[in-house]
Amino acid sequence: MAETPKIRLTDLRKSFGEKTVLDGVNLEVMPRESLVVIGGSGTGKSVMLKCILGLMEPDSGRIEIDGEDTTRLSPRDRERVMRKFGMLFQGAALFDSLPVWENIAFGLIQGRRMKRQAAREVAIETLARVGLRKEVADLFPAELSGGMQKRVALARAVATTPEIMFFDEPTTGLDPIMSDVINGLIATSVRDLGATALSITHDMGSARKIADRVAMIHEGRIVWTGTAAEIDRSGNAYVDQFVHGRAEGPIRMQVPQAGAAGR
Repeated sequence: MAETPKIRLTDLRKSFGEKTVLDGVNLEVMPRESLVVIGGSGTGKSVMLKCILGLMEPDSGRIEIDGEDTTRLSPRDRERVMRKFGMLFQGAALFDSLPVWENIAFGLIQGRRMKRQAAREVAIETLARVGLRKEVADLFPAELSGGMQKRVALARAVATTPEIMFFDEPTTGLDPIMSDVINGLIATSVRDLGATALSITHDMGSARKIADRVAMIHEGRIVWTGTAAEIDRSGNAYVDQFVHGRAEGPIRMQVPQAGAAGR
């Protein structure tokens, strides 16, 4: 019997006024698979992710988590599904007013009703898993470097031992070395948890390091899927142009003409 996808999107559509952002997205992520969706700015990656998380409601189509359609859930059922998720936001999105340990333990205290002392212990253990010392626990986000903030955000994402992890442009704003460190921690964390992962990025370094499989989205549709090893010989003109960063190809960028701003 075939295994049920952990995430399945079927003909997912979303428009804002006359602008179509998702134009029939079809995608499956299997249990314990790490799938990375690549694509340029404005191609629909973030809107797709927000629809899966329930932050936006699609116009039509299905979003299934473990075979359950989640597009019209009641608040109670939405909360039940959300307990399966862990999320690493673009820019870390830490709470400035909370020390590091409370940031990490937020889901445990607020969502799982764990006692504060027990949650603090879990937070410190999780810090170690992302390579940070326990002394960091009592610092505030403003006292951390960008790379440390991203590690703390990753620790928060894994602290609740989620079944499904989402990564939104996980290396944005980081230098190449720290990006590689974060990518390595993501790959290790997903593997150690036995979790399913869905990431969106335009960073090919991230895609190559954390993906089992890659999908490319362009103009609101998935135009190619394949293994990470196949990406350099995809035979797809959109993928080839994106991977090699070429200006010429089927992907057309809107570039203002010189002097247009003064007209």
